[in-house]
Amino acid sequence: MSAVTGRARAAVQPLLVAETFGPTFQGEGPSSGQRAVFVRLSRCNLSCPRCDTPYTWDTSRFDLRAHTTRRTADDIVAWVLQQPAALLVITGGEPLLQQDRLLPMVEAVLAAGRRVEVETNGTVVPVEGLLTSGVTFNVSPKLAGFAGARDQLRRINPQALSVLRASGRAVFKFVAGSVADLDEIEQLQHRFGLDPVWVMPEGTSSGEVMTRAQLLADEVLERGWHLSSRLHVLLWGDARGR
Repeated sequence: MSAVTGRARAAVQPLLVAETFGPTFQGEGPSSGQRAVFVRLSRCNLSCPRCDTPYTWDTSRFDLRAHTTRRTADDIVAWVLQQPAALLVITGGEPLLQQDRLLPMVEAVLAAGRRVEVETNGTVVPVEGLLTSGVTFNVSPKLAGFAGARDQLRRINPQALSVLRASGRAVFKFVAGSVADLDEIEQLQHRFGLDPVWVMPEGTSSGEVMTRAQLLADEVLERGWHLSSRLHVLLWGDARGR
């Protein structure tokens, strides 16, 4: 099968979508505070017990079919371009599990003059077509305390991290719950040459986020990293679709 034929098939195959929402604000990382629309894809290759979107992967608690719609790239692009926001954030779940189907959507959004951010756990090597102008990656490798027991050997993919780092299109954003987590982040930074590093406090309420941000702030500064809030949580708690 030729590359052209493969891309044509990917363009018509539906994406597994958990939800689309916005305009709202990007709540995390270097684009925090920017107006954005979100496409949240369903399914994940990790099973993190402290994940804040378990309805995208946790079959023990959710009927994923009830939380999933099948939508073509054309359908999603039409929705995105109707929204008054220059930034599209593609999140999950783990969106790169569907990247072949995702690529036609990204190309169409870029062609319309919009920007794209992909939020990924850093375990899947991105296809070359996504490593292009207008696309950036918020990469969130999972620390040992945040990954599920069965994920400890696969939560870090050296090849994927290497490709993302070398692309010059990635930032590395770690969720931290304590100062002790920063030591593990530093080890990963040195091992894989990750830069820039952003640290984001764990929390699903404004009180939790602020308390942990204050706890982490001085140590993050000392290590020369950036600190991200969770703006959407500060504004709306753990409400979906915000």
